[in-house]
Amino acid sequence: MNRFIRSLTPDQQMGLLFVLVFGTLVLATLAGLLLSLRDQDRSEHWLKGLRRYREGVRRSWVMVGVFWLGWASGPTGAIWLFALGSLLTLREFISLTPTHRTDHKALMLSFFVVLPVQYLLLSSEHFSLFSVFIPVYAFLAIPVVSSLGNNPVQFLERNAKLQWGIMVCVYGLSHVPALLLLDFPGLKNRNVFLVFFLVMVVQTGMLIQHVAGRWMARPPSLPHISQAFNWRSWGVGVLGGGLLGGLLAGITPFKPGQALAVALVACTAGSLGHLVMKAIQRDRGVPNWGSQGRSVTGASGLLDRVDALCFAAPVFFQSVRWYFGA
Repeated sequence: MNRFIRSLTPDQQMGLLFVLVFGTLVLATLAGLLLSLRDQDRSEHWLKGLRRYREGVRRSWVMVGVFWLGWASGPTGAIWLFALGSLLTLREFISLTPTHRTDHKALMLSFFVVLPVQYLLLSSEHFSLFSVFIPVYAFLAIPVVSSLGNNPVQFLERNAKLQWGIMVCVYGLSHVPALLLLDFPGLKNRNVFLVFFLVMVVQTGMLIQHVAGRWMARPPSLPHISQAFNWRSWGVGVLGGGLLGGLLAGITPFKPGQALAVALVACTAGSLGHLVMKAIQRDRGVPNWGSQGRSVTGASGLLDRVDALCFAAPVFFQSVRWYFGA
């Protein structure tokens, strides 16, 4: 199977990919429609499950549409599309972490300097500076600018919130389009499959973890953070995502064993990152980013959909770049 996929041209591989993905989504949409037309009495629990299923399908359509738009617009278009995503997710994160009026300069620096510079460094392929700009330069610059506000009240907490938001929403998410610019021998015009590989293994691992947690019906391991998390279902989810990565090796420069290994790394980072974001939600007193697709922060719950990717992408990118010298 991998040999057959590798024998196809990039356009043929992309065509096959979209046929499979869009075909699956069409079937999932039809299944939701048929379920909604059932005549027998339906409990509130059943209806709630159906609403969640249909909302999940709608979100999948949006993600696939964004993926297609990124591919169609080329690497440059995809980079600035993700820059917009970083802007929206950072706005959402900041709205849940109230700041003081004296933080105005630090916020301006974050939104209008740090964010665009990070993506400009990426678009110019300065990977070395791109990898350290936020964790080194922005990390030091933000508290310096904040101190100019002459307000020491909760200074450490206020700056930690802003630094966290930039690391997750800008630094983490910017590593997804960075995969489009890696230089792999024999992968010319196919880097988009690395993005697809990362998104598929991480999201599949999260889905399997969620389903396994409900099926096993075991008590939560960390009930104060997540009622749905337990270590056994987490292991099943990571393993499931890793196995999918091995099966998708044909669209990547990896051998099956290498694809399995990097998929396990990405799924581990993504699932534990999602757990971290759950802890932040609980700390802020927000059990869910939104209700039935409506975000409490006005950004449509985008951060809830990409939080796992924000943690998985930089780990995946740096691991692949280091191991393969890309």
